Amino acid sequence: PQSQVFTPGSMPTPWQQGDLDNGLDWSTDDLDWQTEEADLIDAAPGATSERMVRLEAGHLSQLMGLAGEVLVESGGLELFSNSLQTLKRQQADLTRQIERLMDEAGSSQAPSDQSAQPPITPKLTQLRQQARACQQLTAQRLGELDEYSRRTSGLAERLYQTVMTSQMQPFEASVQGLARLVRDLARQLGKSVQLQIQGSGTPVDRDIGQRLEGVLVQLVRNAIDHGIEPPEVRRQLGKPETGQLTLSAQHRAGCLVITVADDGQGVDLGMLRQQVVQRGLVTEGVAQQLSQAELLDFLFLPGFSTLSTLSAVSGRGVGLDVVQETVRQLGGALQTQTQPRAGTKFELQLPLTLSVSRLLLVDIGQEVYGFPLNRIERVVKLPRQAVAQAQGRPYFDLDGQAVGLVMAHHILKLPGAATETEDLAIVVVCDRNHTHYGLVVERLREERDLAVRPLPEAIQSLPHLSAAALLPNGDPVLILDVQDMVGSISQLGHSSQIGTPLEQQQPLAALPPERQRVLVVEDSITVREVERKSLENLGYQVDVAVNGMDGWNAVRAKDYDLVVTDIDMPRMDGIELVRQIRANPNLTTLPVVIVSYKDRPEDKLRGLEAGANYYLTKSSFDNDALQEAVAELIGDP
Repeated sequence: PQSQVFTPGSMPTPWQQGDLDNGLDWSTDDLDWQTEEADLIDAAPGATSERMVRLEAGHLSQLMGLAGEVLVESGGLELFSNSLQTLKRQQADLTRQIERLMDEAGSSQAPSDQSAQPPITPKLTQLRQQARACQQLTAQRLGELDEYSRRTSGLAERLYQTVMTSQMQPFEASVQGLARLVRDLARQLGKSVQLQIQGSGTPVDRDIGQRLEGVLVQLVRNAIDHGIEPPEVRRQLGKPETGQLTLSAQHRAGCLVITVADDGQGVDLGMLRQQVVQRGLVTEGVAQQLSQAELLDFLFLPGFSTLSTLSAVSGRGVGLDVVQETVRQLGGALQTQTQPRAGTKFELQLPLTLSVSRLLLVDIGQEVYGFPLNRIERVVKLPRQAVAQAQGRPYFDLDGQAVGLVMAHHILKLPGAATETEDLAIVVVCDRNHTHYGLVVERLREERDLAVRPLPEAIQSLPHLSAAALLPNGDPVLILDVQDMVGSISQLGHSSQIGTPLEQQQPLAALPPERQRVLVVEDSITVREVERKSLENLGYQVDVAVNGMDGWNAVRAKDYDLVVTDIDMPRMDGIELVRQIRANPNLTTLPVVIVSYKDRPEDKLRGLEAGANYYLTKSSFDNDALQEAVAELIGDP
């Protein structure tokens, strides 16, 4: 591990100051000296070291993608070889049948008959010889194909690994600028901070590392500004005056795991509960019932902070929402842990590369889908008799934890396929609150590395999909967006459907409306639940959508009396959703209420010009304002 201490009065030595004046990072002087030395060696006549050439990052990314496709396509030879194995077995069976006919023909011919009719045995003998020749030729060519397949697969694997190595850079290359940042912030805030980098040599995809630079900067700023205490406070708490800030990277279970941890004061959960109540996001009673994970989710809302004064260092909490969205766009997940007076840890779970993804292939609704392996908690084969019912909801026991079950084809709104197997195939996933769900699929196929491709334009609007891929035989595979699915499962959990037996669950679209129906479109699970509960308490029937595109699909599939939407959402923002609704002849009169953190006059004007009937700000959000707006638009329930 590499570590450096930065104190309020620490200054670089004269030779370090000279490096700073020359634009070098004194915190990574060893790396800079090595770079200069390599340049001198390359420039020297007769240098024996390898030459360095410049290559545009875009070309390297394209080369990485092509190498991934070659790796995947080379697997098609194995499928072709397997089909020839079937042909070989059929030829062997044909030869055995010919020999059996020869035996029967030889035993059935009497000596008196041989002069009366031509013999059959010579014809069968000739046919047997031809069958054996075909069998030998097939076996020979099959052996050659197997050898060629092994060489091609090995070559494709070496090509992919070589290109991947070129695409990779050590973790320290992505964080080399953070040492100076930590030093400057520590001096600016009057704190003493020790930066420790673990796993500095861990390979990181350049594209991922480049997109993580801003994420790591934001997390480091928050840790120093919000977490680590001044030296005098740490001394009073019995802590060392120097705070510890640790950045680590490692490969674990086929994923890149990056951790940013500090030993500061941690998140004040009591203060966080007060802020949540004061902002009107939840009531006092609901706030007291929220778990730690649910509370920490509020930190990722735009503009949310527990600080009462503006901080120019970490933006008063602005940025954590961008951190979470960036991690999600990379196909990863973000987990947060905190302990009072012990510190806070952010763990980023990311794919190793963006060009090839390790997928679990399953059958859902008679189609093949892929679950990213880094988003799966467990795969379970469960006997049907092991499914229990609690309050009418199907679940099974997993390591002492009750995991709710739901049919995967219901989430994707696909027709189910009857299965005769005694065991259920279950893919266990979880949300940010560590709540586990069991998705029942029709069949578990295999794990496979596939080259990731963008979704075709014709299906980009479909929910729960993130990308596509092709199997070696050319069949398409749709890659699932697990986070979107978890959001739909959460919606399903609040409907009556989850209360029916597993075999009798019906798609949500089959549920008849009972009261005035309202659709809440919100990507934050916490805010979404607050709005849903508020409207249900007013007497309305509420459905939820996890983003703008999910909401757009919902309003076209069902009849709603009102839509309540956020603005800042992935895939389609709230403004575009309102415009799409107003442009649709069947939805032009559908009332829409925008509830957003953006409270500037120009933001409100933009929402109303798009066609919204009401614009409420989340900072002043309460049940009375919502009830007044909803009652005016669609009347009391």
